[in-house]
Amino acid sequence: MQSNLLALLANYQLKTIDIALTDGTLLPVSVIGSGKPVILLHAYGMDAREFLPFILPLVGKYAFYLPHLRGFGAAKDIDLTQFDFVRQYADDISVVIEQICLARNISSLPVAAISMGAQVMWAYFERYGCTKVSRYLNIDQSPAIHNQANWQGGLFGARQQEVFDIFHDVINRTLPYAETKSFAHLPFSLKRHATDVERLFSLLSVNRTRSKAFIQVMTYKNDPKLALYKYSIWHHKMRCLQAYLTLPYDFRGAIEHVTIPVVNLIGGRSKLYDAKWQQQVTQMLPNAREVVLPRSGHAVPMDEPIGFYKVLKGFLQD
Repeated sequence: MQSNLLALLANYQLKTIDIALTDGTLLPVSVIGSGKPVILLHAYGMDAREFLPFILPLVGKYAFYLPHLRGFGAAKDIDLTQFDFVRQYADDISVVIEQICLARNISSLPVAAISMGAQVMWAYFERYGCTKVSRYLNIDQSPAIHNQANWQGGLFGARQQEVFDIFHDVINRTLPYAETKSFAHLPFSLKRHATDVERLFSLLSVNRTRSKAFIQVMTYKNDPKLALYKYSIWHHKMRCLQAYLTLPYDFRGAIEHVTIPVVNLIGGRSKLYDAKWQQQVTQMLPNAREVVLPRSGHAVPMDEPIGFYKVLKGFLQD
């Protein structure tokens, strides 16, 4: 009886392992659960542990590996060494996948990824193929960021230039302070502008009224709080944003080679990636089915937490 209880409690113990990357960096990976290993990749600005509410009911059947990508979460103090952060993340995740497969004595494992994490997976498939991934859950992410003559499904859709101009402006304003280590030491007006732009991005990521209200409450800081705000990852986020705006991220050429089963989870009211263009991605994939959550924006777990949990559970049971 006691041993069964201890085994049950062990399933809910979150631990962190370090995986050595090719440059010697130790990447923290949160691990919870027992059973079949699964990797979940987080979004831009997200801490990998934010997946916990959705995976706790499943930890008796699966061991969830939650890598913290350089600059975020438990890896916030790990710097990028390449401007092309998406491909550097893809290289890092290749090592993580290899090490987990080796440690667990398996040839492949399922991967679920959302937003930026899913963009990393498109880059991974381009560079490493899909032999180490048994199936893939793509959560509201297009393989191409920039709109083009033959592709209008990029980031922010028809509003891309308008929003990109806002991002270019905040990057240009922060460039003179590239050597300023503490966000608290920036001019107050710049801190207010930068946090307002970030709030805009967060609000564009959701559709439900409750999600918007939550973001407004959680992100707004009055003047005294903003004056002392210690925003440790602001440099990193600006660098990632600059790469998104500058580099021609387009992984459509890799899609036909992703022959593993794919579930394409789409936010029906996503303002970041138009649902109709995401549905075209489903058609481009050789072995894919799609799930559309009609009331969800881009941030599917926030807008439709129950729907997201059901899709994740179903994906793992396939």
